[in-house]
Amino acid sequence: MMSNFTDLDLGSTPIEKIKIGMKVGYSQTITDADIKAFAGISGDHNPVHVSDDYASKSRFNKRIAHGLMSASFFSALFGTKLPGPGCVYVAQNLRFKRPVYIGDTVIAVAKVTSIDIDKKRVFFSTDCYVKNKIVIAGEAEIYIP
Repeated sequence: MMSNFTDLDLGSTPIEKIKIGMKVGYSQTITDADIKAFAGISGDHNPVHVSDDYASKSRFNKRIAHGLMSASFFSALFGTKLPGPGCVYVAQNLRFKRPVYIGDTVIAVAKVTSIDIDKKRVFFSTDCYVKNKIVIAGEAEIYIP
């Protein structure tokens, strides 16, 4: 699942050099500070994310990270690794499969599934994993100017 990442230097990859099956990854361990910062930036102060007391009574039994925090790691992959600087998000769909907790290490993986050279579009599967279990599944479309 996590092996065979493309090791790309920071810099835009020309669409002609992108191949189906190329994949890149990013990992980050979620902290209390991350959740508080994301709540501040997004305005999402849902108590399941920010209140230990509230979350302890939820179906999750403890605080969970915002789903869109983990999903935002795809932006890091696209903007810095593949295709790289200058690319533009066109579309993203997401299915949230499992919660992410404080202390979990999220591994975001983007894999090229198709390429439309004429329209300068690259399509990716976008998945996040925690402990080898999928927590987010999706697809993205990226434009390369």
